[in-house]
Amino acid sequence: MLTRRKTLGLLAAGAAGAALPIRARAQAMPKIVVGMSGWTGFAPITLGEKTGLFKKHGVEVETKFIPQKDRHLAFASGDIQAITTVVNSQISYAAAGIELTQVMIIDISKGGDGVAVRSAINGFADLKGKTIACEGAGSAPYFMLVWMLKKNGMSVKDVKLASLGPKDAANAFVAGQYDAAASYEPYLSVIRDDPKAGKILATTVDYPCIVDSLSFSPAYIAKNRAAVSAFIAGWNESLAMIKAQPDESYKIMGARVSQSPEQFKASAQFVAWQSKAENKAYFESQLLPFMETAADIQIESGIIRSRPDLKALMDPSFLS
Repeated sequence: MLTRRKTLGLLAAGAAGAALPIRARAQAMPKIVVGMSGWTGFAPITLGEKTGLFKKHGVEVETKFIPQKDRHLAFASGDIQAITTVVNSQISYAAAGIELTQVMIIDISKGGDGVAVRSAINGFADLKGKTIACEGAGSAPYFMLVWMLKKNGMSVKDVKLASLGPKDAANAFVAGQYDAAASYEPYLSVIRDDPKAGKILATTVDYPCIVDSLSFSPAYIAKNRAAVSAFIAGWNESLAMIKAQPDESYKIMGARVSQSPEQFKASAQFVAWQSKAENKAYFESQLLPFMETAADIQIESGIIRSRPDLKALMDPSFLS
């Protein structure tokens, strides 16, 4: 005979049993920890993380701000599973023996990276002997600066460098330190918004040299193709949310880098986030030629000693 207590006990046991598969599924969801920075181009990853768009597609994503010089070390140690950084850094990491494969282009800088100078400086020739605040070799600002100097018949040997990260370089420049600064958004807008401090000499509109990508290790990809696919699906849904709900999206993305929605919106205009279709087209015809040029420049400037197998650094299979 079933008593009320026994009936409730059976119901409770049944409920607990029904809950187990849900809990098991939650525990089984793969997790990807992404090493990145506060660069505006990476912000849709934060958006997907904070709004659950990655989880919707079956993968948990956690973002960690890690300096560019240390990101590959965290990757090699297993602390992070994915790296977001400029393509030239992906090449330098590979040249240093880090096994990685790019699966997606995140963004292309459209003025989001640049060199700011004092008002009296009117061209790159005027920078000879001057001190430029810039992050160290292997970073996005350093590569951009090397590219721009090369295009103007110069090299880093013609200038003096003060090693500061993008945020500190912009803040120091506005505070009156150094003759120039290499930085990127959202920090470059600190200089744009203070014309008394100086002016923008050149950006990636003038010298298109900054492209950011997402990479995993080949071993991780081989064992976790579904998780990588889910990440890319979550990325594309984040881009869709930005289009459908721009104000809310800018609020969430801006908060991560201590910007108001309006400030973040202003910095976002200098970045072209790449959709799946744009990715497919870039991988098909532009990525390899760009990597070849980037590798040559890094060899010439002493950042890397030899060119790694560039074709091995790209896997377009997730974009079909």
